[in-house]
Amino acid sequence: MIAPPERSPERDAALVALLPRVPAQGWTFAALRAALTDIGADPRDAELLFPGGAVEMVEAYLDRADRRLEEAAGELVGLRLGVKVRALVARRFAEARADKAAVRRAVAILALPRNAAVAARTLARTVDTIWHLAGDTSADFNWYTKRATLAGIYTATLLFWLRDASEDDAPTLAFLDRRLAGHARFGKLARRVEGAFTRVSLLRRPA
Repeated sequence: MIAPPERSPERDAALVALLPRVPAQGWTFAALRAALTDIGADPRDAELLFPGGAVEMVEAYLDRADRRLEEAAGELVGLRLGVKVRALVARRFAEARADKAAVRRAVAILALPRNAAVAARTLARTVDTIWHLAGDTSADFNWYTKRATLAGIYTATLLFWLRDASEDDAPTLAFLDRRLAGHARFGKLARRVEGAFTRVSLLRRPA
């Protein structure tokens, strides 16, 4: 598992209070101080809780969203691995639906070149969490390929979801299903091609 950012009940409470303010005020200390005041905390603690500013708030928010997925894992017992992955991605978007404007601002912050390392780290942590909760037990190179593949699918689906104005994410889930189905077809084709090359190499092997 990828090391998480700092976690504490105080930071989680501040994030919950902050989210409604982000659409209008952004991921800013001004919004955070107002949010702390809303919950009866000392607004002067804003810089102490998130000394890294906006990007640290965003990373902590995404980490909290990853942790909330753990609550869904118990509902997926008995399902196939791929079905679990799809369900966890869908759950992630469903839980963020009310905060879509805040997520949009978070994506804009992570898209800045200076935040590339944090963006990569948060994405890697999310896809690793999804595979872990789905029960993936792959090892070696397969571990990396699964996570790289899901990272691409998740990123494309996230960008689609940000433009999805539906109330139930139905277009987003249809898009997700197409991406997952396309990957499954590609994976089957790749395995067939690999098998064909293996057979040819065996036939050409000198006696």
